[in-house]
Amino acid sequence: MKSISPSSSPFYIGCHLSYAKGFAAMAKNALDIGANTFQFFSRNPRSGKAKKVLPEDLLEFQKIISGHSFGTLLIHAPYILNPCSAKPSIREFALQIMQEDLAFLEKIPGNYYNFHPGCHVGQGMDTGIQFIVDTLNTVLNSNQHTMVLLETMAGKGSEIGGHFEELRQIIDKVHLPEKIGICLDTCHTYDSGYPIHKKLDDVLENFDQILGIDNLKAIHLNDSKNLCASHKDRHECIGKGTLGAPFFKEIIHHPDCKDLPFILETPNDLSGYAEEIRMLRALRETNKNEKS
Repeated sequence: MKSISPSSSPFYIGCHLSYAKGFAAMAKNALDIGANTFQFFSRNPRSGKAKKVLPEDLLEFQKIISGHSFGTLLIHAPYILNPCSAKPSIREFALQIMQEDLAFLEKIPGNYYNFHPGCHVGQGMDTGIQFIVDTLNTVLNSNQHTMVLLETMAGKGSEIGGHFEELRQIIDKVHLPEKIGICLDTCHTYDSGYPIHKKLDDVLENFDQILGIDNLKAIHLNDSKNLCASHKDRHECIGKGTLGAPFFKEIIHHPDCKDLPFILETPNDLSGYAEEIRMLRALRETNKNEKS
């Protein structure tokens, strides 16, 4: 675990944005709401259809990103992917989409590709994990410039990733573990049964023992509509759910988390995200002033 010290590093905070109007428009929206990182879907999250990207739009996007000191971005795989499905056609679809996405992301290198591990749909955890590993071992290559992130999940149904040990099993079997990291979703982790609202230090110590804290690469910063261990996965706006406002002040200053990109996936529009970003920046500055 990292030692506690006053925060002097940049605070990378943003939210999930739509790329419906293009990549440059998305980057401009991020600037408008005070974000210096953000997340977007690699393609339609429900159908898997990819949006045609115009070269000039992508070039303008890259200029904006590089010109305003953005932190690492997260690109989220579509929700419909299930690399551990019982149906070979669904697994093949996931493999194809991930290959296409990672090839495209070489055009904006150095960012993260985040995905939900999937559901084993009754085949059993071991079988599901092996299917995920098979997919990753096919799509990963030593020359790629994108790190793939496994997301912590709420553990609903046959979902894989509700326990740190399940993610560890995946990493242990991947041929290129240096290309794999973890995105900790605060709502999912709490809903899966980890008491981060009361024992964040203990949960992160447990994470370190099982997964290694250096593998923690990003935070999905979400409150929850449910109680701890509900296994329901329903996000809430910051400070309005059962995690509570004090937790969010703690995690954005925690030495194991403070330098990571924080991505809001709360039920908000742009103005709501802008307000949450302002609030979180104020909390970060308050703590800095208290230590100075």
